[in-house]
Amino acid sequence: MPDNNLTILTAFGAGLLSFFSPCVLPLIPAYLSFLSGAAAETAEPGRTGRLFLATLCFMLGFSLVFILLSLLFSGSLILLGGVKQALNIAAGSIIVLLGLHVWFGFLPFLNYEKRLHIKERPRSWLEALVTGLAFGAGWTPCVGPILGGILVLAGQTGSLPRSALYLAVYSLGLGLPFLLAAVFSGACLQAFGRLRKYLPVLQALSGLLLIGIGGVILFKNLY
Repeated sequence: MPDNNLTILTAFGAGLLSFFSPCVLPLIPAYLSFLSGAAAETAEPGRTGRLFLATLCFMLGFSLVFILLSLLFSGSLILLGGVKQALNIAAGSIIVLLGLHVWFGFLPFLNYEKRLHIKERPRSWLEALVTGLAFGAGWTPCVGPILGGILVLAGQTGSLPRSALYLAVYSLGLGLPFLLAAVFSGACLQAFGRLRKYLPVLQALSGLLLIGIGGVILFKNLY
């Protein structure tokens, strides 16, 4: 189905934009160092393989959080039934507003950040997964609107498996650059560093994406 394919591409693109956000991109060297337990530029034997597996577990951790959120949100919409349309109209309007905020930054109370700080680096794959769970649960507001937009878009399907699929694809878009950075850390970190000057452009694209998602939801429920 074209609509389904378009939604999957939208979810993947939203994940990429979340990675290239002011909340995440500047912190990538710190994340890699934390997961590997060594400086991100170090090339000790076997480090790349260990870092890749740790990053994969980290990615699985935050993916589980996002998929669980999608199941809870979509399940709530299914149970509400009769008021679903009114809720969707309200959600679409809020997403458009959040998109405008991401673009222009006129809602200062959304700039408050709540992060979970984990002091000890993970020493096993299970601990890396738990770190990913903490990353997902402590999501920061500047990418929270994008995640919220994808959650609402997934909730439109009325299908729990499809909703979970969209959040899995979103997580893939967010996590794939992490994996690339784990394997090609030096080259990727240099490339990501060059992209930092384009963060305002990427933020504007994120805002436009949210406005588009909100507009689609409003159009579907008003007409």
